[in-house]
Amino acid sequence: MTFDSPTFDSPTFDSMWSAIEPIGRETSTGGYRRHAWTRDDATLREWFAGEAAARGLDLATDRAGNQWAWWGDPDAAVAAGRPGVVIGSHLDSVPDGGAFDGPLGVVSAFAVVDVLKAKGFVPSRPVAVANFIDEEGARFGVACAGSRLITGKLDADKARGLRDAEGVTMAEAMTAAGHDARQVGPDVETLRRVGTFVELHVEQGRSLIDLGRPVAVGSSIWTHGRWRIDLEGEANHAGTTRLEDRRDPMLALAAAVLAARKAASAHGCVATVGKVRVEPNGVNAIPSRVTAWLDARGPGESGVRAIVEAVGRQSGSLAVEESWTPETAFDIPLAQRLSGLLDDAPILDTGAGHDAGILAAAGLSTAMLFVRNPTGISHSPVEFAEREDCHRGVGALVAVTEALAR
Repeated sequence: MTFDSPTFDSPTFDSMWSAIEPIGRETSTGGYRRHAWTRDDATLREWFAGEAAARGLDLATDRAGNQWAWWGDPDAAVAAGRPGVVIGSHLDSVPDGGAFDGPLGVVSAFAVVDVLKAKGFVPSRPVAVANFIDEEGARFGVACAGSRLITGKLDADKARGLRDAEGVTMAEAMTAAGHDARQVGPDVETLRRVGTFVELHVEQGRSLIDLGRPVAVGSSIWTHGRWRIDLEGEANHAGTTRLEDRRDPMLALAAAVLAARKAASAHGCVATVGKVRVEPNGVNAIPSRVTAWLDARGPGESGVRAIVEAVGRQSGSLAVEESWTPETAFDIPLAQRLSGLLDDAPILDTGAGHDAGILAAAGLSTAMLFVRNPTGISHSPVEFAEREDCHRGVGALVAVTEALAR
């Protein structure tokens, strides 16, 4: 039985998926709002802890709040020079996101433990299932906050001071959820337990559809940055102010959006202005100020920087960099090995950020597996993966975990 055999079955995957499917789902849109340090997030973390306990796994929570469910003793393994194999992903979502982005990797990881235990496999290296907190950054604006914090890529004081749309700081949200915000920071003890991290994720594009394959191996994550664009105008009456007298920042915003699209196309990149704040935000008022956020990504730094420069020229406002992640390569020899294990699965790069990329940038051996998404759409309620492909993903992760933990 190979990983993509149509006869591969994972009944525990189905029961776990059914258990979490309703959590955080918006009935009006069918999308999910599973934001960090909220009630829905707490429910998902309790579910994770319960699944760990049901399998006799030892649950640990690191300084940032990431959860680790260990099969075996990670500290003894570190002492023996054989740190653990970690599989998993995240459980939070973007606003009105899909069901599969993140949770597919966590549910699949627990299913892998079930399959390996049922086979009588005894790992020579400990295996852990991981749930990273706040991967999407939907509430506080910093993606992969949990992995950035433990690797030192996100300053602890800056993180504690981040505010959500309601003005609540991350520190306040952590405290309300029962996590000690004072201990947030780099976590060397947790990281030294990780010998290899493999993150399974639904594909957020169409490559596997076009290739006719159910599973792929990741090679790298594109360069990725986010910028704030502040556009000043003058508030005035929408009905009485002559066009030639108006200082309307929405015109500069329109120029910025068009410039980003044109430059992205010219440089083989992608760019989106996906968040806008308008003041005073009245239908009959010319805005006094517009703040917009640009997300730009590409296979190299020069193209992404060119987009930002074009936006600045056309809008007349210098874009302020809020985050920057250079191109991140996974462990290429490991990716090639995993591709061979999985019947020469295709090796793909991606424009989406992941915790695996943060760990890779911190020097850990990491890999990713992608499961086919027949819609080709992600960060949307229509994001999807067929049941059979989900099971094939579990089978692929079983093969990978068994090989790495042997």
